[in-house]
Amino acid sequence: MAEKSVELDSIELAAAIFGNHDSNVRLMESAFQVTAVCRGSGLKFSGEPEDVDAATHAVEGMMTLLQNHTPLEEQTVRYCISLAREGKEKRLLELNDEFVAVTAKGRPIHPKTLGQKEYLAAIRANAITFGVGPAGTGKTYLAVAMAVKAFKSKDVTRIILTRPAVEAGEKLGFLPGDLQTKVDPYLRPLYDGLFDMLGAETFQRLVEKQAIEVAPLAYMRGRTLDSAFIILDEAQNTTPEQMKMFLTRMGVGSHMVVTGDITQIDLPDKQRSGLVDALEVLKEVEGIAQIRLTEKDIVRHRLVQQIVKAYENAAASTTR
Repeated sequence: MAEKSVELDSIELAAAIFGNHDSNVRLMESAFQVTAVCRGSGLKFSGEPEDVDAATHAVEGMMTLLQNHTPLEEQTVRYCISLAREGKEKRLLELNDEFVAVTAKGRPIHPKTLGQKEYLAAIRANAITFGVGPAGTGKTYLAVAMAVKAFKSKDVTRIILTRPAVEAGEKLGFLPGDLQTKVDPYLRPLYDGLFDMLGAETFQRLVEKQAIEVAPLAYMRGRTLDSAFIILDEAQNTTPEQMKMFLTRMGVGSHMVVTGDITQIDLPDKQRSGLVDALEVLKEVEGIAQIRLTEKDIVRHRLVQQIVKAYENAAASTTR
């Protein structure tokens, strides 16, 4: 058995580390199989030496996040715990220097995980970036934030966001309204990100000026997209032909980000996904990056991470 104490600088810091009703401490006790005692601004762990060390490292990681003004929610605490298990908690310092943009309400956008940091770095460094990973990893939201940043700094003159309306299929004709009204539900996640970054009024004004375009993938055919930041969302639902069509729209001075989750393909008749195809065909092409995000990068509710992991385990067991 080993013991180690951590003395925090203030009661306020201790309250943030301990969590509401010591919830963060209970998470660490469960994760590392240690016993924790909170007294004032101090925290003492006891247990097996390697477990006590890991719990102490998790606290160090949590302090780093607080210094970066990242709130200690359950999901972020669990992320610190996972990094501490691998001895990588010091890498959280790398997130401190990363800044993307500010939302319309003044909230700064930072990467919350090391995977997200790698994703942002790839977007900056490459003309085309594929961001592949499960739901909740921030693939689309961070891409939209980078698009808005590029637009505001005048690196591009317009933002184009698109996604396939695969779920609609032949049913589009039976829905009321014009074509834009029919496809709007499939584009709603893209609208949400832009509303958050720009505010509804600014977004509408830029749409009217055609500086922002949100449209179904079919609208891209036959066009050359110069000086644009182009995002293709839900790319797992493209066919190989659609993906090739999209990628070859790229013009001078443009950037492309392609996002998708290859575990959620909705194409009919077991068609091959254009995203899966492109990841294989283009893996050796210089200037094209492929970033794989995992369940560790999920920043939604903690249950999303557990759901993704459960489905991965189920899929693995059926292939044995």
